[in-house]
Amino acid sequence: METTTTNNDALLSARHIRKAYGSFIALRDISFDLPRGERHALIGPNGAGKSTFIACIAGQLPGVQGEMLFAGESILSLTPAQLARKGIGRTFQISRAFLEMTVLENMMAAFVITSGGWAGLRARAFKQMLEPAFAMLETVGMAERAGDRVADLSLGDRKRLEFGMALAGDPDLLLLDEPTAGMSIKERHFLMEMVAERVDAEGRTLLFVEHDIDVVMKIAARVSVLVRGAILAVGTPQEIKANDEVQAVYLGGGH
Repeated sequence: METTTTNNDALLSARHIRKAYGSFIALRDISFDLPRGERHALIGPNGAGKSTFIACIAGQLPGVQGEMLFAGESILSLTPAQLARKGIGRTFQISRAFLEMTVLENMMAAFVITSGGWAGLRARAFKQMLEPAFAMLETVGMAERAGDRVADLSLGDRKRLEFGMALAGDPDLLLLDEPTAGMSIKERHFLMEMVAERVDAEGRTLLFVEHDIDVVMKIAARVSVLVRGAILAVGTPQEIKANDEVQAVYLGGGH
């Protein structure tokens, strides 16, 4: 039997990850190490498996084959709620905030949920979360919008709110799935610069899916390129940009 080695310095280690939907193989033999404190981007053409890999890490897909270790512990059998308590937080490409609630109420709900109190959303539980929730809104620059309905926010402001909600669980690893989707160029850079600043200041690890190559080059310390469910290349942004094979199959294709 082949022995699989893992990187002892990695916060997250994946070995031979495979995910299939019937005859369609979304991920094929993915092996990947993410060092603690690194900002790492996943890039690649549409349908390459980037969001699928994020969902595998977050425990949202059944039938994932291979091995996944987080802080040295096997996690493939854990639920999203269990993984959140272990220190994995994530945001989604499509907004999942409560649109009819206020910004502050959403942030308070995030703190209640991460504390394990979702089953008893009473006024007392919310009141206990008022101070930390408002402090988090200040952290992500949304305190002035605390009383506004989420439905009335711009897309950029919703993304900032959701980033703060993901931080409510104090995650060691933050997973962002296309965090800048639908945003203007200015909004993209503003959001991701804020994310990078908070991640570095708080000693967190970041893994994000992104299509804007300018954002990737500015924010990521390392980049993995996925093509047809497999990792084509891993390196610094400069190494990836100079990689002829990556240029041929992705960067040279109008991205």
